[in-house]
This record gives sequence, structure tokens and C-alpha cells, in this order.
Amino acid sequence: MTKSSRATTDRRPLATAQELADHLQVPLDTVYGWKHRGQGPKAIKVGRHLRYRWAEVEAWLDDLSAGRAA
Repeated sequence: MTKSSRATTDRRPLATAQELADHLQVPLDTVYGWKHRGQGPKAIKVGRHLRYRWAEVEAWLDDLSAGRAA
């Protein structure tokens, strides 16, 4: 999938770090720690704020579950 086709297929609002933490039921500091260590779902910097594409979060979760199944 190209960047332009991905942008047109996933028009959901970007998630904030707090929304991601709430969704995953982890502390906000955990989300920031993942970013600092280069772990977790891919983050986008918007100004000084972190934002997450829900598709990236879902892909990251899929990778986690695939890694545990192996």
C-alpha cells in the first residue's frame, strides 16, 4: 500500500499518547518510555506532541501477538 492510498483509507483521528495508554490499559509513562527506548507503536511528532495512527497501533499489536505465537 502506498503512502497516498494509506492516507485515504485511514481517516480516523490520530491518537494522543493518553488515548493510546487508555486503549492499551497501561500508564501514560509507559507509552512515553516506549517512545524514548524506540519501542511501542510508531509515533508521529506533531509540534512537541506525540500522535499515533490507529493502523500503526493495530499492526504493532499484531506483531506482538505473532511473536508470542512463534
